[in-house]
Amino acid sequence: MFTLPLSDDNPTRRTPIVTYVIIATCVGVFLWQASLGPRAGQAIVYSLGMIPAVLFGSAQLPAELRLIPAPASVATSMFLHGGWMHLLGNMLYLWIFGNNVEDSMGRVRFLVFYLLCGTAAALVQGLAAPQSQVPMIGASGAIGGVLGAYLVLHPRANVRMLFIILFFIRIVSVPAAVVLGLWFILQFVSGATTPTTGDDGGVAFWAHVGGFVAGAVLIPFFKRRDVRLFDRAHSRAFEVTSASGAPRRGSVPQAGRRSWPPRP
Repeated sequence: MFTLPLSDDNPTRRTPIVTYVIIATCVGVFLWQASLGPRAGQAIVYSLGMIPAVLFGSAQLPAELRLIPAPASVATSMFLHGGWMHLLGNMLYLWIFGNNVEDSMGRVRFLVFYLLCGTAAALVQGLAAPQSQVPMIGASGAIGGVLGAYLVLHPRANVRMLFIILFFIRIVSVPAAVVLGLWFILQFVSGATTPTTGDDGGVAFWAHVGGFVAGAVLIPFFKRRDVRLFDRAHSRAFEVTSASGAPRRGSVPQAGRRSWPPRP
């Protein structure tokens, strides 16, 4: 079975400029990385990625790789990616969920919030494997913070998920509480069952967990006063459509005669 989030049903009141700028920056940085070639690109990952052993002072980079102070790598690592799939997966989640979180707090606060969540994610991953000399890169931790905030703000919003099982293709509206709750559980279980030596690289599961928790904890302090937590739904949960967008009548029980706001 293959699943992929496509969009959510949550309207926004303002253009998410900061979300767009972060996406454009990550794409631009990745294109720059790709233009350097394999050897120089690898050197940049070590120079600008977050290396726990270097951050905590138990190791040092060679002089030619010391482009920035070690603490600054916590920020620069958020804009580097290890491949197209890594980049596209992160940007898809930021595209779907970032606009509503930015809308809830405003542009400047969102930028600060995003960087704080990314910092918390990097520190949690670093503390899980403090002797690791493998660089951690990617926006996943900061985006985990966006997901945690979205879950607290809009748990009943619906995410349009693409489901493919062999030749069976459907789009199902799944509550954000289910989508993001399962995502968090998967990251936590994966982190708990993966060795934390960090010497062989791999996925930084604890960064995802740390960012998610940071976002869920910080959102009440960053949102505007008029923004409600645990907001209402905007469409019917578990509505099923075909890949062409035609509804599959009768496959999901009707939710009474309650009228729903139109989807954006």
